[in-house]
Amino acid sequence: MDTIWLWIGFIAFVIFLLALDLGVFHRKAHVPSLRESIAWTMVWIAMALAFNIGIYFIYEYHVCHAGQVGNENVLNGMQAAKLFFTGYLIEKSLSLDNIFVIGMVFSFFGVPRIYQHRVLFWGILGAIVLRAVMILLGVALIQMFQWMLYVFGALLLYTAIKMLRHKDEEVHPENNPLVKLVRRFCRMTATFHEDRFFVKKNGLWAATPMLLVLLVVESSDVVFALDSIPAIFAITRDPFIVFTSNIFAILGLRSLYFVMAAMIAKFRYLKISLSVILIYVGVKLLSEDVIQHYYLGDLMNWVSLGVIIVVMLAGILASVWVNKRDENNPKSSAA
Repeated sequence: MDTIWLWIGFIAFVIFLLALDLGVFHRKAHVPSLRESIAWTMVWIAMALAFNIGIYFIYEYHVCHAGQVGNENVLNGMQAAKLFFTGYLIEKSLSLDNIFVIGMVFSFFGVPRIYQHRVLFWGILGAIVLRAVMILLGVALIQMFQWMLYVFGALLLYTAIKMLRHKDEEVHPENNPLVKLVRRFCRMTATFHEDRFFVKKNGLWAATPMLLVLLVVESSDVVFALDSIPAIFAITRDPFIVFTSNIFAILGLRSLYFVMAAMIAKFRYLKISLSVILIYVGVKLLSEDVIQHYYLGDLMNWVSLGVIIVVMLAGILASVWVNKRDENNPKSSAA
């Protein structure tokens, strides 16, 4: 696997960014202000776009044989950059739904805002490892069993329909199997002990509620990955592009959470937009044979990019318009 050095370099880069984030910029626990959260969100987006330029040059000059199968060039710089950007938009869009769940989990456990960043940090670190495993497993399954594409497509359609039918479905962290397991076999404290996951009481180690929060956030990310990873397989099966676009999308999830946490309820049509995107990518996966037969792959990549942007903007603008209408006409919102 000639691209192994790309993987090692990227993972080392991500570890460096996370160490810099926790060890330097967020060494002291504090409640991020809206301005700080917006600034960090812009920083992570800028890093993703800068890396997208790097993807162009890596695949244009086939660094470590990226974009090659044997001695054949199957992906050039422009194609790879477009696939990365489209994949990044899909993952970023679907991660918004994750914010709904994280907010409910924090609310259920009563996690103080000053300690939420630490949970998100370790949750994302675990998500990087889990998603790497799931992506490599997914690529291997598709290569071995082409029909797995139809399974992924059907899974996305099922998820989209379920999301449309249960738009305001509540999350019940107390029913999480991991939470039940920890409470059954581990000594637990009744209250938080700052941002620590374990504390020593009366000479014995005990888990704090913070550990339960981390486990619920981590397990919920696995559930979301079952949707988001198949979704990006509708765009590309290049494992490096799938992985890097996925990771850049979740790296900015912490700062985006603090930006969106107070605003997410106002975007009432956001889940509908996410459902439409899932339906689109599900149908695209199910139509893979037709797309390949008529050599429509490159065209469909442009279509995918346009659909994601238009659908997300439509959901956001529709939400803003309806909220403004309700503010001007309280009777209609009451009805």
